[in-house]
Parts: sequence; C-alpha cells; structure tokens
Amino acid sequence: MTDLRIEPVVGDAMAEEWRYVHNVIVPPAAMGIAEVRERVGRNRLENAYLGDTLVGCSTVRPPQGDDAVATVIARVLPDFRGRGFGTALYEKGLDHARLLGARVIETCVLAVNEDGTRFARARGFVEVDRYVLDGESDEWVDLRLEQGRWAP
Repeated sequence: MTDLRIEPVVGDAMAEEWRYVHNVIVPPAAMGIAEVRERVGRNRLENAYLGDTLVGCSTVRPPQGDDAVATVIARVLPDFRGRGFGTALYEKGLDHARLLGARVIETCVLAVNEDGTRFARARGFVEVDRYVLDGESDEWVDLRLEQGRWAP
C-alpha cells in the first residue's frame, strides 16, 4: 500500500474520476459532472490512486448544527477492497473532519452494500436510521460513530 496516493479533487478530470467511483458504488444516486462540481464547492472530495490506478474516493461533509456533525464516506472499487485502502481514505477523511471542528461523525451507506455497512460497523459506527427517499425504492442506512470510539 506504500504507493497509495489520496488527493483532493481538482479540475474536471479528477471530478470525473470521483464521479465514476461514486456511481459504481451507489448507482441509485448516480451523479452527473455538474453535480460533482457543485459538491466540490461545499464538501471535501478526494480520490485514491494505487500508483496511477484509481481505486476509490471519499467525501467529507463539513460539520453542521449545534452538535457539529460531519459526514465521512469512503468508497473503494470492488476489485480493490480488503487491502486497507478504505481505512486509509476513512482515516484521512476523519482527520479532515477533526480539523473542521467536528464533534460527531456520521456516514451513509446504501443498504445493499454489505461491504460498506460491515466496514462502518467494524470501526464502531452504529445504525441510527434507515430510510427510502421519496419516489425511490432503494434503502439507505445512516450510521453514527459510537461515543468513546472517536474523540476530537
């Protein structure tokens, strides 16, 4: 894993790579490039590369509300899972959320993504909500990091 690089999304080429990973992992929420550009303006988006090969991406939504809740999402393409790339993306995102002043960390996973829910639970996240968006059929899971598992 020494060749893993995690870089902030800058420019359309990197935004397109981020979009690709996002859309592979969460096809019900597939985005166009304009949506990714908009997200770059309000969230921290990063891509992970093994050498020059794209292996994953992440999102850090800045802290919101009185509880300073930040959302950290790590996504790894299926062929690259189980090698520590998700952990590296998650830890870097967590560090960034801390820098932004987060006091609570959440994540969101498509319910059918068993690898994603298993990854989150292994890091101390517990389910706080399950829902289906209006007019859709896919179930989502919101998870929150247990108190004591993360201290800002």
